Amino acid sequence: MALDHARGQILAFIDDDAYPRRDWLKNAIEIFADDDVAAVCGPAITPRSDNLRQKASGIIYSSYLVSAKFSYRYLAKTRREVDDYPSCNFLVRKAIMQELGGFNTDFWPGEDTKLCLEITKRLSKKIIYDPEVLVYHHRRPVLIPHLRQIASYASHRGYFVKKYPQTSLRASYFIPSIFLLAIASGMFLSIFFVLVRQIYFLGLFLYLFIVFIFSISNGLSLILPVFSGIILTHFTYGIYFLKGLISKKLKEEL
Repeated sequence: MALDHARGQILAFIDDDAYPRRDWLKNAIEIFADDDVAAVCGPAITPRSDNLRQKASGIIYSSYLVSAKFSYRYLAKTRREVDDYPSCNFLVRKAIMQELGGFNTDFWPGEDTKLCLEITKRLSKKIIYDPEVLVYHHRRPVLIPHLRQIASYASHRGYFVKKYPQTSLRASYFIPSIFLLAIASGMFLSIFFVLVRQIYFLGLFLYLFIVFIFSISNGLSLILPVFSGIILTHFTYGIYFLKGLISKKLKEEL
């Protein structure tokens, strides 16, 4: 509907629980001087005004233990070209959106993944991430609201591995599920094999130790929500990624 009414050349998207830094549009527009750039995006930073449980969620998302190389989505990192980015902070040429027919609303979340795929693969255009194109994004508090969001992200990504493998068939997305299966199989095998039991508990201890060390680095008040949040994020993502992977259809397609 917006495509029919917008009179500008650039469409700017932001979530209803986010707000831009004052220079957001100015910094983004400068990047569009390159005709090969179809879209511009930037980090979605957790606001200082968020409460403790929201800040814990932001720390979990921005940690390398959870987001790995994609932590630039939640922290201001170096400028780069990307091929998949969430629409909470996304600007795109109106002509591109018209050519692609807008967002595919059969998927939510995930409509942005499909759009980015069409921009980069079908049209061979660039999407540029710049740390100065910055918005502040309120987080869903840990634990339940945060984990519900994780479950939704994971099930869609698992499903997209089959549907849009060009940007979703990546090893990093499988790691939580592999970890989950290793935990389950190791627990079973350790009942019968002493060596497996020793390796299993050593590995489990190292995992918990690494998560704990990261958690205490964020201050005493955040230790428990961050520590428990990271572990439950790994398990939730692992379960729902597998669920999406084996699903024939997502619920919004039924």
